[in-house]
Formats: sequence, C-alpha cells, structure tokens
Amino acid sequence: MRKFEEKTIATEQIFDGRVIKVQVDEVTLPNGKTATRELVKHPGAVAIIPITSEGKIVMVEQFRKPLERSIVEIPAGKLEPGEKPELTAIRELEEETGYGAMDLDFIQSFATSPGFADEVIHLYVARNLFEIAQPASLDEDEFVELMEVSIEEAEQLVKEQRIFDAKTILAIMWAKNNLVK
Repeated sequence: MRKFEEKTIATEQIFDGRVIKVQVDEVTLPNGKTATRELVKHPGAVAIIPITSEGKIVMVEQFRKPLERSIVEIPAGKLEPGEKPELTAIRELEEETGYGAMDLDFIQSFATSPGFADEVIHLYVARNLFEIAQPASLDEDEFVELMEVSIEEAEQLVKEQRIFDAKTILAIMWAKNNLVK
C-alpha cells in the first residue's frame, strides 16, 4: 500500500559501511511540499528462537557498543548478499550457539525501526536441536556467552532490562503464546 507516498526527488549517499549505508533523500510530500529524510539502508537480518528438548530458549549474552553494555539476545545475524534468510538462520544458529536444528520454521518478518531504517528481520524457530561437532566459528569481532533460559526466566530478564532489544522481546512473546500450554 502506498498511501501517503513520498516521492524521492534526490538522494545523496553519506556513508557506505560494512553493515549499513546512510543516505539523505529529498522527497515530495503528499501535500506537494518537500522534506528531507535521513535513511539507514541495511541488508536485512535473521533471528532464531532455538528451543531445547527441555523447552528452554538458547540465548547469547554479548556486549553492544551502541548501548555501552552487555545484553541477552536470541541468536541473530546479517544477511549476506544474495543469501536466502533460511540459510542465514542455519549459519547464524551454528556460529553463535554451536547447534544445528532438525526443524526450522519461519514465523514472521518485521521492520525494526521504520522511521529511519529499512532493516527487516526474518524470525525463525529452531527445534530438535543437535550439537555440531566442529561448528563454524563466530566472526573474529564477536564474543558471546551461551545461556539456556525458560520463558519465565526470560520474562524476568526483560523486567531487569538484561533483555532489552525488540527482536528478543518479540521472540519471548511468541514463545509464551505458542510454546506454553
């Protein structure tokens, strides 16, 4: 749906980095006036809710520089050019947790910050996990600690703001609604 569409008049690329690109667009508004939009372009990402045979969620704790602290998250990672989200999910699950999954099911795609960024995360649930003998390693600038938590423990981590990101909070809500009977 293109209701209230803003037509781009001009685009100026400001930054072209390893993870994001930043551009400034001049747009025509629905009322005919013009405005400036600062946009972050992102290749997209996946996030995985790995569920153990005991019904726990495998999470990772890692330092997040923009927040200047460590937070607990579900495994996630950036799409590589041309890579299908399902393959990214399999790769990221292995790299971040050392697990593979017999069952990987797509849940939902969602925009993370549509006011300024085009990033879309594709969310999956991974079940029937198995340990990979020699898993692919993390990126050389990634450091994570694995944890397995129940849904109740995850909810407590949200209250404590140790879980602080939207994708993980959404994942916990999904798990509570779909896994707890």
